[in-house]
Amino acid sequence: MERKQQKELRKLMDSIVGFDVESTKEEALALAKQGVPADKIIERMTEGMNEVGKKYASGEFFVPELIMAGETMKEALEVLRPYMTGEIGGREGTVVLATVAGDIHDIGKNIVATLLTTAGFKVIDLGVDVPVEKIVEAVRASHAEILGMSALLTTNLEQIPAVIEALKKEGLRNKVKVILGGATVTEEFAKKAGVDAYAKDALTGVGVCKGWARSGQ
Repeated sequence: MERKQQKELRKLMDSIVGFDVESTKEEALALAKQGVPADKIIERMTEGMNEVGKKYASGEFFVPELIMAGETMKEALEVLRPYMTGEIGGREGTVVLATVAGDIHDIGKNIVATLLTTAGFKVIDLGVDVPVEKIVEAVRASHAEILGMSALLTTNLEQIPAVIEALKKEGLRNKVKVILGGATVTEEFAKKAGVDAYAKDALTGVGVCKGWARSGQ
């Protein structure tokens, strides 16, 4: 059975890379019904998304392929929702998510939002192209413990340190943990920008947020 499940998990990953929505949903559901933990299934789907990311970076895939892969994974996550542990409603705290001003990409952010919600966080998703002022106000109004930002375009990376400075100016920086992700973001940039953590993918980001929640930040 273990060998069969490994084969099915591999097929699941290939379905993500191939943008096969129905196959991805069917494989994910079948594995969940067999008792494979949702986290394990999501991990393999994330590996598929990482492969898509590599193909995008190499020029084999373009933005439409990124969008198709993201939508494929999003639909599969909905199928898995009943099998995910965790209560929806903010048991783990509140997270504000935003794609920074000038950027309209939301694939990774949407996946993170889904995973955080099913992990027990209250998620306030501000959407895309969000200005600094709106992000800071959302953190203030919601008393969020975590702020997650994403940026895909290198031309918009300057928005990150701008948000950090605005949080400091408003006396909020020491009250919220900030995590950053996005295809063009590096760990080095994240450190220079003044954020608390860098996430190379959705699962990593969710893991960091869970760790902060458990430790009470």
